[in-house]
Amino acid sequence: MTRQTLSRRLFLTRSAALGCSLAASPLVTPVTMASAPGENRLVVLILRGGLDGLDAVRPYGAPEFGDYRGSLLDGAVPGELDLDGFYALHPALAPLMPLWQAGELGFAHAVSTPYRDKRSHFDGQDILEAGTASLGRAQERDGWLNRLLQGLPGTEAETAYAIGHSDMLLTRGKADVANWSPDAALPLSPQAEKLLDMVMHGDPLFRDATAEAIALSQVSLALSGQAGAADAALDSSGMMGTMQDSMAGAGKKKDGLDEIARFAAGRLRGDTRIAAWSVNGFDTHSRQPRQLSRSLDDLAGNILALREALGPVWEKTAVVAMTEFGRTARANGTGGTDHGTGGAMLFAGGALRGGRVVGDWPGLAEADLYDRRDLMPTRDVRAHAGWIMRQLFGLDAGLIERTVFPGVELGPDPKLIL
Repeated sequence: MTRQTLSRRLFLTRSAALGCSLAASPLVTPVTMASAPGENRLVVLILRGGLDGLDAVRPYGAPEFGDYRGSLLDGAVPGELDLDGFYALHPALAPLMPLWQAGELGFAHAVSTPYRDKRSHFDGQDILEAGTASLGRAQERDGWLNRLLQGLPGTEAETAYAIGHSDMLLTRGKADVANWSPDAALPLSPQAEKLLDMVMHGDPLFRDATAEAIALSQVSLALSGQAGAADAALDSSGMMGTMQDSMAGAGKKKDGLDEIARFAAGRLRGDTRIAAWSVNGFDTHSRQPRQLSRSLDDLAGNILALREALGPVWEKTAVVAMTEFGRTARANGTGGTDHGTGGAMLFAGGALRGGRVVGDWPGLAEADLYDRRDLMPTRDVRAHAGWIMRQLFGLDAGLIERTVFPGVELGPDPKLIL
């Protein structure tokens, strides 16, 4: 392909193809940010795949736990990382124990969204990110974090754009948000930039978006230590090849989540007040000890990297990690667990009152289980998130119950914010 044959139509076609590949890949993680008034920060982590809360925060004090889960403990002593005499941390979360001891880490157990029975990842994640009580409302395709932004006066988006990558449902809606995709670094020469400007000149919206993409690319290059990569001149063919190579490698770096944390922290130290991204790999149908250990290790490292990069801003930050559903109380026949209902939520940060596991424990006796197979949810996970947002940003309870999380009952204050 020559410069003469490159057209806006071809550029859009190639970009759309790249975007479909990215959207289908569980490795790609969008980061969404917004600025808001006040000094407090909120970070929302979506744990995709259905985190097994019974393994992440082990209720070893329940007499049935050993019978249900002994085969998954992989030689670990159930209460080895004891939290309070009843719950213990999964060994892969051991690096977070200093946060627990400092009161900067906590959990809510036996929680779930209103989603029940069908246990589909796609539907469960839609309801989680939409913050609604039913799938029908979730399919309206706006997210609860975006509705939160609409209720905060003075909010505005950072200028950002990610080529070939869509935003999260969590943040989709009328309020402007900014998106950045890790590893989408395009080392363009001045000649290539001029070429792009020529192709997009007749379309101001796409031209401006492309300019933003190039600016964000320089951020990615700086973060990855490739700031000098743009020195090599790229013709139109080389430019498209670079885009494909860059996007194909997105999320494959071992330290990809750490890069996300550092990027988000840099913005949160400035005007940004809200950030959200996904952590993948929690679908553990088989070989759960190995797979969950790897994913929880990623999660722990991500939180610690964020804490380190935030510095003193950590004291004003609340991190909330939520998943679409929990997993079955009993292990299955392939060394894993199947899609369930009740699960756990993690919260961390200097703005939170940690050092405890909150929630009404329902028990693990068969008669106490949901559908005689899953941990029984005793509280809506949206209520805990709602209380955090209410106290973090001074929101009215009615705004949360009617708009941010329609139909939720906040219930008693769990006192999660200091």
